[in-house]
Amino acid sequence: MTPPTQSNQTSRILFLLAVMAGALCCCTCLIAGAEEMSGQVTSAWDGLPMNETAPPGGMPPGGMMNGTPPQGGMNGNAPGGSNGSPCALSGALTWDGETALEENGIYTSSADNVSAVYVRNGGNLTLVNPTIETSGNTTSNDDSSFFGLNAAVIAAANSSVTVLGGAITTTGTGANGAFATGENASIRLSGTTINATGDGGHGVMATNGGLLTLEDVKIITTGANAAPLATDRGSGTVNVTNGSVASFGRDSPGVYSTGVVTVDGTNITSTSSEAAVIEGSNSITLSNATLVGSAGTRDRGIMIYQSMSGDAEPGQGTFTMTGGSYTWTSTTGPAFYVTNTNASITLSNVTVMSNASELLNASAGNWGTRGSNGGTVIFVAENETLEGSIVADAASSITTELLNSTTLSGAIVNASLDIDPTSTWNVTGDSNLTVLVDAGGISGTHVTNIVGNGHTVTYDASLEANRALEGRTYPLVNGGTLAPA
Repeated sequence: MTPPTQSNQTSRILFLLAVMAGALCCCTCLIAGAEEMSGQVTSAWDGLPMNETAPPGGMPPGGMMNGTPPQGGMNGNAPGGSNGSPCALSGALTWDGETALEENGIYTSSADNVSAVYVRNGGNLTLVNPTIETSGNTTSNDDSSFFGLNAAVIAAANSSVTVLGGAITTTGTGANGAFATGENASIRLSGTTINATGDGGHGVMATNGGLLTLEDVKIITTGANAAPLATDRGSGTVNVTNGSVASFGRDSPGVYSTGVVTVDGTNITSTSSEAAVIEGSNSITLSNATLVGSAGTRDRGIMIYQSMSGDAEPGQGTFTMTGGSYTWTSTTGPAFYVTNTNASITLSNVTVMSNASELLNASAGNWGTRGSNGGTVIFVAENETLEGSIVADAASSITTELLNSTTLSGAIVNASLDIDPTSTWNVTGDSNLTVLVDAGGISGTHVTNIVGNGHTVTYDASLEANRALEGRTYPLVNGGTLAPA
């Protein structure tokens, strides 16, 4: 073999150095925001934003079972993908540290990873009746989900964008409509229309402490893994008043929260996914809203869970709904589902429409450590008419409170019940209660607010919390008995 010449050796060394430099570039962490297209950080397609799809709305719901990555989603990666680091952002219009107002402007970008409008370094930009359009794709769904890469409109830390009227349209992958990321980053939208058609294209998203405020905004998303209202890693706040949002793509909940989402008077519809999802110690609060969820690749109406992906701090997920209506169109999956986390669910004066056999299910699923990954739920209903059973598996617990003239028609399995004298439980199947608190409904040997319909309800007489029942057997209205297990 002929030995390589010095020039050949030099060429090979330069080639190897170039490859190494390229690899290092993919790991570089900067929020640069250069206006030119060069310097964009690229990475593998790590899975769609937000842990929503599997976590619903971003990656596939597979979660982590004893450290095993979930299946499904983009290349089967774990929900939310890698921890990631701030990527280089850029915009066709980059507003840097200045304050300005523009009217009837047209802002477009067709390049991959390039936003139409990017405001940074304390900039404050107001756009009146703008036309904002992007068609480029993302090269990293993690960066799009965590930091806003390829979003149509981005406000970075300490910067703000106000959009009054106008329209935002995105067609690329990972192309979120409006994205606020970083402390004191804020975007206000009023009377604006957002249409995002690409996979991973959420309507609005807040991360790392960002704030979004929406007034009379209409959002439509049609891609997979594209919740119209969303937060992701580092938390964020989304406040919505009136308007409407709808998702038509696979695994795209109407709302996906790893932060604080508050909605008042808005119509929210998901045609192929959960109505709403909360991950970790975060919340969704709805007032006088219309909420609709439909079965898709997953069959549960509202889900509260912990994926173990690092996108949300563990703790109690909180879902609160006052007034308005919640419709779950499936006849099979539960209207509420809790797994691998603690949850608080409160319904007050909500019209709940569901034909599913289970109203609430708490059970071990695909996330967490086997044997300790069930759900722990406090479920409170005030002035409600509810249908469907309440079911907890051996790894889970549910505390049910029926208050202020609430009626529940269903069985209760492996859960406790605290019922006031104004409320009624219509038993539809044999049930086993851990604890029963019914001081106002039990008098002597009579139970006035549990209608047995011929079924047997048991309780655990060994528990101190059941001492008031004295280990007795009680006849129930319309047949059936309440008896110690």
